[in-house]
Amino acid sequence: MHRYLRRRVTRMRIFSNLRPLLVAAGLLLANSASAAPLFHAQGEIAGEPGADSILLQSRLTAAEHLNDERGITGAAGVARFVIDRGTDGTAGIITPWATAEATNDYIVRQRVTGLTPDTRYRYRLEFGADRAHTQKGPARWFRTLPGARAASRLSFLMFNCMGWGQYMDGYGDRLPYDGPDKMLGYPTLAKAQAYADSHFFICAGDVVYYDTPKQAIARTLPQLRAKWQQQFSMPRMAAFVGSLGSFWMKDDHDFRYDDADRTGPREPSPELGIRVFKEQMPVVPREDFERVTYRTVRASAQVQLWFLEGRDYRSPNQMEDGPAKTIWGIEQRAWLQRTLRESDAAWKLIITPTPMVGPDTDRKRDNHTNSRGFRHEGTQFFAWLRESGVRNVVLFTGDRHWQYHSVHPTGVSEFACGSLSRENAVGDPPTPGSAGSTDPNRLVDQKFVTSKQDGGFLRVVVDEKALLRVEIINQVGAVLYTNESKPTL
Repeated sequence: MHRYLRRRVTRMRIFSNLRPLLVAAGLLLANSASAAPLFHAQGEIAGEPGADSILLQSRLTAAEHLNDERGITGAAGVARFVIDRGTDGTAGIITPWATAEATNDYIVRQRVTGLTPDTRYRYRLEFGADRAHTQKGPARWFRTLPGARAASRLSFLMFNCMGWGQYMDGYGDRLPYDGPDKMLGYPTLAKAQAYADSHFFICAGDVVYYDTPKQAIARTLPQLRAKWQQQFSMPRMAAFVGSLGSFWMKDDHDFRYDDADRTGPREPSPELGIRVFKEQMPVVPREDFERVTYRTVRASAQVQLWFLEGRDYRSPNQMEDGPAKTIWGIEQRAWLQRTLRESDAAWKLIITPTPMVGPDTDRKRDNHTNSRGFRHEGTQFFAWLRESGVRNVVLFTGDRHWQYHSVHPTGVSEFACGSLSRENAVGDPPTPGSAGSTDPNRLVDQKFVTSKQDGGFLRVVVDEKALLRVEIINQVGAVLYTNESKPTL
């Protein structure tokens, strides 16, 4: 027998012998519905925070660790969330019971309303095989937004491109992480969690990679789901995600594959990619599953956020660039322009999964900076901003595996958060004027760019007087660059 299987059989026998003692000690649920233990190995997520609402999620599992297929087996059961201000004995909110079923990958998701603005809440998962036999999970936290009328301080973090396979196994010439704490997960998250005063964090796409590693490419529904299970079972990921509210976006790798559009027979299909993202991430309520994933959020009197969808509506990448070629689609573009015009926020922050300023590598045909990509739509948008009089727009982008601050010739800044992990980062990025860059004529004013392979994230703070501060922070928590600006009146 294989050594791994022998160990597994031994553990099963030991657990079987200990089961009565564990039940008696209250460490294991014993009930008529199932004699197996129940877990929530992927932790909890608080998505889409508003001034008075939150979208809470968890997944019931039959194990705490990855199985032989590098996924985590789900488990049927019931669950609800208990929300309070963090003081035992105070009045709180208890959501209705929900059922974890195979149809939804055993994920429970519930929207909670009636919350107080700019308030830190504690929440815990109560779960069991049935309502008569339940236990509570550890304390998790989120913070509501100040809201449209509050000119108060707002702060958030942003990252993307985590690369579980790259971190665990390496990819090409990128070596895997080899520290003694490897199984805890990305070290960057331990540094990000130090900013506990943040209102939320944003993951701008490529949460998982369906197309890496090459020996484990995901094409079917179970394979796609396993990628999410891998990512959120990492202890540091579960701890960080459980400490803040969050906004989630998808890009190419968690849609289909590298630079994917909606064309071609290669699996997964675009329909499956769209469905699984909505299933796995608390972006839309279960009862409103068909809702579009682009949205705008008025976070405070001074800040409004736009989260753009870059895959669901795009034209084929290989299409000749011009007025008919689009990443956003006609409806999303019209919505973006209309809502930007309507906003009276001091700062209009657009979160885009792919860059609009760059520079990027021009061999690609995937984004608004590429000369054979979607540059026409990008150029037209910057022209529209100038002609419309919409001011104080700042772009925050994911996708690129390095960090930078660049300024478009029209004066619009773009900040790139870079990849979360060093193992998925790029150390020699294209710059204005460099060979093969999308900016050979040095039209982009690049204020800062990372010069070595490193992970990291952004920290954004808007204070009571509308001073916007953006910090570029690396994997070990060092602030590499800071930019401060005031809105133009």
